[in-house]
Amino acid sequence: MTYNPQKHHRRSIRLKGYDYSQAGLYFITICCQNRICRFGHIENGKMFLNDLGLVAYNEWAKLPERFPNFELDVFQIMPNHIHGIIVLNELPVGAGFTPVQNRTITPAQYEKENMAPARFPPRVSDIVGAYKSLVSNECLKLFKRNNDMMGKLWQRNYHEHIIRNEQSYMNISNYIINNPANWNSDSLK
Repeated sequence: MTYNPQKHHRRSIRLKGYDYSQAGLYFITICCQNRICRFGHIENGKMFLNDLGLVAYNEWAKLPERFPNFELDVFQIMPNHIHGIIVLNELPVGAGFTPVQNRTITPAQYEKENMAPARFPPRVSDIVGAYKSLVSNECLKLFKRNNDMMGKLWQRNYHEHIIRNEQSYMNISNYIINNPANWNSDSLK
């Protein structure tokens, strides 16, 4: 089958023209492939993480170490998805922005001049992509240890919502916090 742009195009679900690397709050939902419950179970309105759920939790908690302008807000690992609010801040002035150099430089000159490589603020998609990859790799190790096949862990893409005001933030935060208690009526179940 050959590529046909009329037939084989993917429509973006992102806000057209919006810079997803700009400072702000973003509500993220990432679902497991086919909504398979891989991360644990809900009992009496509380989430109980299994080994894969612990991987998902720990990798989310470690994301601020990977991204200099990134903070975690409320989040919840659910049996087959994760919800979280992430905060992107402006990169501090000393965070490694350097102007484009109009000269060629050797590695030795680079070390001698102690130049920092240019850093660009990560986009939400960079953060989500890193997270999905990290969790997949760690979960795959667990499956291999048990001589088991994992299959595809995540569904393609993710849902995001730009949080624009305090009321929206409060509504979303409450939704995330109360998600385990509302599991029986969850649309992602």
